Amino acid sequence: MDSGDERAPELRTLRQKVEYMVEKTFPGRKISGRVFADLVRERGGSLSHSYFSNILAGKVTQPSEDILKALGLGFGVDWRFFKEESEVVDDVVAGLQFLAKRRTGEISGLAGRGLDEDGLPPELLQFALALLQDAKDKDRQPPADGGPRS
Repeated sequence: MDSGDERAPELRTLRQKVEYMVEKTFPGRKISGRVFADLVRERGGSLSHSYFSNILAGKVTQPSEDILKALGLGFGVDWRFFKEESEVVDDVVAGLQFLAKRRTGEISGLAGRGLDEDGLPPELLQFALALLQDAKDKDRQPPADGGPRS
């Protein structure tokens, strides 16, 4: 039974982090190394499909910073998420949980409660605003008959 208390999964190894991101970024889909490598390339990075497959197989545990940056590009998250003992893990997991709740309708707006005098960090604010804009854009999709937008 879901108590509503979502705890972050244990994400200690590179493999655990990449598997988690595959599951959350491409829910219900099996993503090949080739597809992911193409996605990284489209976003301006470089990662071979075999290297990505080796990460998922647990054969790569200490990649270079360039590889971590390529993973960040492919998944659309801060590359430091993939570093050992990363401080970014909790932020990324919280952001993905927020996104999932936004998509299911559990969250329909944003309120700034409990903020310090600096307000929301710019990255979080940008992320939240982008999610709200995406939702608005989806609501404005043209009708199937090709008529004018509402």
